[in-house]
Amino acid sequence: MATDWTPYSWRNAKGIHMPEYQDAAALAATEETLRNYPPLVFAGEARNLTSDLAKVVEGKAFLLQGGDCAESFAEFHPNNIRDTFRVILQMAVVLTFAGKVPVVKLGRMAGQFAKPRSTPTETIDGVELPSYFGDIINDIEFNAAGRAPDPARMVRAYSQAASTLNLLRAFSNGGYANLQQVHAWTHDYMGRSPWAQKYKETADRIGEALSFMEACGITPETVPQIKGTSFYTSHEALLLPYEQAMTRQDSLTGRWYDTSAHFLWIGDRTRFEGSAHVEYLRG
Repeated sequence: MATDWTPYSWRNAKGIHMPEYQDAAALAATEETLRNYPPLVFAGEARNLTSDLAKVVEGKAFLLQGGDCAESFAEFHPNNIRDTFRVILQMAVVLTFAGKVPVVKLGRMAGQFAKPRSTPTETIDGVELPSYFGDIINDIEFNAAGRAPDPARMVRAYSQAASTLNLLRAFSNGGYANLQQVHAWTHDYMGRSPWAQKYKETADRIGEALSFMEACGITPETVPQIKGTSFYTSHEALLLPYEQAMTRQDSLTGRWYDTSAHFLWIGDRTRFEGSAHVEYLRG
């Protein structure tokens, strides 16, 4: 890591696809609030994902990533979180069985609130307003008040991400991800697709394998790994004031981590020479 990097050195580079907040004092106050909030994820969890991704690169594991293009405040509900988690687990079980390798599960959730736009404004019936950049920035409704970038939305996004992560951790290790339970879900989609018969054959084979394991004494009671799983979160690091506020220095290694998610990426529209996003994430 270059010695000239700091969590705020991106501010000296070119930042695009980010809003211009009209109230600088309110923005600074929001950033200070978030800096004092607990991390959403921990450095050790991010290091575990790095190790898991190394296995993917070596061909010893498979990466499965799924989730939302952009998360919504209005659609925030535990059932939606559960359903996304459930589908990813169902897919992971089939992929593990077919590929004979572990599946690294990465959700595009608990932080995917911002989105880049082709133009900073949009015009409807002769009225020009800022484009919708995601719920962490402004409102999807086309009106002047809602479309004005509001830094307070970052605090709401943090709260929703924290609640989502809390539920995901409970699902991952509270019995919901029990391998036998996940297999039982595979019958939900029977008959809805032309691939239903092929899927049923695979599900039946997974059931036979689980029955064989149980007969050999390999059960959730004897092998705890069967009743839990690792689940990671990810999103595009687009709104840098939020990401900087969530940046913490790990007490064990001294390295910097963005604790808003386990995995962050730079989008196509913000990766160029001199980019503020590249400058931030390189550290």
